[in-house]
Amino acid sequence: MNSPVDGNHTAVTGFILLGLTDDPIMRVILFTIILCIFLVTISGNLSTIILIGLSSQLHQPMYLFLSNLAFADIGFSSCVTPNMLVNFLVESNTISYLGCGIQLGSGVFFGTAECFLLAAMAYDRFVAIFSPVLYSTKMSTQVYVQLLVVTYIGGFINASSFTFAFFSLLFCGPNQVNHFFCDFTPLVKLSCSDVSVPAVVPSFSSGSIIVVTLFVIAVSYIYILITILKMRSTEGRHKAFSTCTSHLTVVTLYFGTIFFIYVMPKSIYSTDQNKVVSVFYMVVIPMLNPLIYSLRNKEIKGALKRELSRKVFS
Repeated sequence: MNSPVDGNHTAVTGFILLGLTDDPIMRVILFTIILCIFLVTISGNLSTIILIGLSSQLHQPMYLFLSNLAFADIGFSSCVTPNMLVNFLVESNTISYLGCGIQLGSGVFFGTAECFLLAAMAYDRFVAIFSPVLYSTKMSTQVYVQLLVVTYIGGFINASSFTFAFFSLLFCGPNQVNHFFCDFTPLVKLSCSDVSVPAVVPSFSSGSIIVVTLFVIAVSYIYILITILKMRSTEGRHKAFSTCTSHLTVVTLYFGTIFFIYVMPKSIYSTDQNKVVSVFYMVVIPMLNPLIYSLRNKEIKGALKRELSRKVFS
């Protein structure tokens, strides 16, 4: 796994992922649970994408953003979970230097895209509730496409900053990553080169994105709350707020775990706790998102019933 660099150092050509546990019984149990979660994640999010694509009633910005969120969830989970499942089955899970960089970059890309999509969905709900008459103008196809372009360009730029930073680091050994995937922080700890610039640039990039997207979400919901409180009809208030509950639940789960992992001081929690929260954030949440939206959204449930009845009676 090492190759010579100079007389005193050898360059690491691959890494060993230590995973979640060494206990053989726990590995079997976790393999079964996470495999089931992964299958539900893929089927649930894929079903969401197909349903929104088939149902003309759901061809609105809100649901098109949801379709892209489902795509991001599939990508986010797929870049980590298959490798984690292999880790449970083998004695020592190794990943190549290049593979580690690709896993890191793809994880950051889809994770960042999710941040932007949640912000775009919050803005969409703000426009729908704050100025429903002008909704079709303010959330036109052009605006929707522009927000998607920003989402994926933002994901690409942030992923590039992490990937370039990773490939600029020199690893001389040891090569054991105390995680179940190639996360940036434990990789930086293994580097034998100067990490001041490579560590700061990605942190600044991701930190800026988290602050900006959270700001958009917070401002959108402040205006949404003000608008709802001004409504005279109780039924109108309930209907307006019900359109936001699914999104608020997803935002709370996603940004809550990001805050725990990347914002809270590392001295407050252990590496094992970080791993558990990372599993929730990268494996469980992508499974929950389609369930949250399908169970709490009348239009999605209605579209699903229509498509099922059409298949049954066709």
